[in-house]
Amino acid sequence: MWQERVEVQAPYDFSRVLEHLARDPLSNIHLNKQEIIVPLYIHEIPVAVSVQSIGTKERPHFLVTAKYQELKEEILERISYLFQWKTPLAAIHNHFLNTELKEIFIQHEGTPLILDFDLYFCLMKCLIHQQLNMKFAYRLTERFVKTFGKEIDGVWFYPRPEDIAALSYEDLRSLQFSGRKAEYIIDTSKLIAEGKLNLEKLREASDEEVMKALLPIRGIGPWTVQNFLLFGLGRPNLFPKADIGIQNAIKQLLHLEQKPSYEQMEELSKKWEPYLSYASLYLWRSIE
Repeated sequence: MWQERVEVQAPYDFSRVLEHLARDPLSNIHLNKQEIIVPLYIHEIPVAVSVQSIGTKERPHFLVTAKYQELKEEILERISYLFQWKTPLAAIHNHFLNTELKEIFIQHEGTPLILDFDLYFCLMKCLIHQQLNMKFAYRLTERFVKTFGKEIDGVWFYPRPEDIAALSYEDLRSLQFSGRKAEYIIDTSKLIAEGKLNLEKLREASDEEVMKALLPIRGIGPWTVQNFLLFGLGRPNLFPKADIGIQNAIKQLLHLEQKPSYEQMEELSKKWEPYLSYASLYLWRSIE
């Protein structure tokens, strides 16, 4: 077992991160210790990584603890990427102080964009969550992982594409998946398991190239791709105008009588570039 102390540029509010992630029943979080256990696959080796805050929002420091000394550098790099430790939140915060989002950026100062811990599972989660209320979406995702994933040292690791590709549609329908959603999940997993869709290669692709690769796949629409770009690939300038949560947040923020039109959202978003993903994140947080 090894341990590394990591210093991060302020502001960085880990308590807000944990409060948000704690809504997911799959999260292994100890709020009293300000710690989360992250399930990672490094070269397909499952590694449980402890990330614990030992600092404050103004002086963020973390302890990262895991097994496999030989994988230490890769684990640290992945954790830094997932928790966006190298993103200068102060510059983003200052950018929004001259916009309509000033108040929510002051209220939620130092809230980073946390990425999903596994790229394949991010896409699966996007498919599962389509057109479901959040409570049922979390419950269905939990069933999916606890039925087809594996628990190691008290941490649930997500199933791999080949595991899901080998299932029948009925296996998912028995968990209360719709027939169509079962098809989307298994058929997409087959494409990945057979090497016809390489998610890792999409890390280097442009947003447009990712759209072009994913949209032709049955069951994947613009909403799913935008969420994958945002929470899987960490793209900084995404603003899903069709998202109901963002529409409601803008309506509430600007005291509108009805949800904003696409034209209104387009006009507003021009001032928020090149950090539209953070505008999206903070708008979501404002109505949670």
